[in-house]
Amino acid sequence: MPPLLHPALPLLLGATLTFRALRRALSRLPLPEHVRADPLRTWRWHNLLVSFAHSIVSGVWAVLCLWQTPEMLVEIETAWSLSGYLLACFSAGYFIHDTVDIVISRQTRASWEYLVHHVMALGAFFAGIFWNSFVGGGVLTLLVEVSNIFLTIRMMMKINNAQHLLLYRVNKYVNLVMYFLFRLAPQAYLTHFFLRYLGQRTLGTFLLGNLLMLDIMILIYFSRLLRSDFCPGRVPSQQHKDKFLTE
Repeated sequence: MPPLLHPALPLLLGATLTFRALRRALSRLPLPEHVRADPLRTWRWHNLLVSFAHSIVSGVWAVLCLWQTPEMLVEIETAWSLSGYLLACFSAGYFIHDTVDIVISRQTRASWEYLVHHVMALGAFFAGIFWNSFVGGGVLTLLVEVSNIFLTIRMMMKINNAQHLLLYRVNKYVNLVMYFLFRLAPQAYLTHFFLRYLGQRTLGTFLLGNLLMLDIMILIYFSRLLRSDFCPGRVPSQQHKDKFLTE
């Protein structure tokens, strides 16, 4: 069946609209005074609230999927479960929503790295959604959302100039551990698996290319994280204030 007529489209549309509605609802919550005074910080705060909600739901969901269907850890290409499939649709809906939010809010230039990431992530999820392949790989990649919970807390506290709080200092160490366990480790495992497709002309080869680009981005983000939280003296003083990913 051609993708344009695929029955997964209502799921994708429903997930996208759900995140759009969540964005509207969360935008009515009171803002910290420091955030409210700056329109850019206000947009970032609302955007991160939606990201935080997605990370909690999809991170826990991914762990439960692997617990219920442990063969996804080994049979990355062929293992399938309804829960994993719905998770892929749910997260693809979030990435579609966030892409649209960045574009219509005119934050494309400041957040272009997120847009590149979202396009690559959607390409990977569509393999599972439309071709029923690599659903297990999609679930494994979403383990990163467990790490994103703590990364988002960090970013929101920085936006609110709350780096002096004990919570920030504790969270930066927890964030570092989670980054290793739920971002770097799964990514290394998936990269090792997909290297078997090197030189082939298959869907796996396309996903390998996506994965290698994500590897580079993740290592760059990790170096920024280390410089910002553990070597602050090395962070350029005139760092671009609109740079979303370097918060």
